[in-house]
Amino acid sequence: MKLTTQKRLAADVMKVGMSRVWIDPHFEDEVSLAITRDDIRRLVDEGAIQKKRVQGVSRGRARHNLRQKRKGQRAGPGKKKGKATSTLGSKERWMMKIRPMRKELAKLRNEGRITPRVYRELYLKAKGNAFRNTAHLKTYISERKLEVSK
Repeated sequence: MKLTTQKRLAADVMKVGMSRVWIDPHFEDEVSLAITRDDIRRLVDEGAIQKKRVQGVSRGRARHNLRQKRKGQRAGPGKKKGKATSTLGSKERWMMKIRPMRKELAKLRNEGRITPRVYRELYLKAKGNAFRNTAHLKTYISERKLEVSK
């Protein structure tokens, strides 16, 4: 049964597109007899003609991706944009490197394991970027036998 005219009128009456008009298959005979807008309005009130819900965009994928990102995934080299300093600035990187070294040097000096003179020498070396990290600093101290033996 061809109900294109009724569908067009219903779309106009309900102020939606034709694709959002749903006609109940049980009322097809009754709908085919409806030729005026009043007939269509009556059928809409009865529920023989209804509006379909607006098709939304699923957030399922987005939620899944967010869960993965929280786990630290989806952050490989293909995702990175910009320079290395755009994610972590050079100053922040330096602070993360120098503070533990200075803390370690202060601890060694306070415990009396290195002399104040060696402390000062190593402090300035650390400031001059001579050591990669605290482990490198410790190996440097042990290789040069700079620790005070008790």
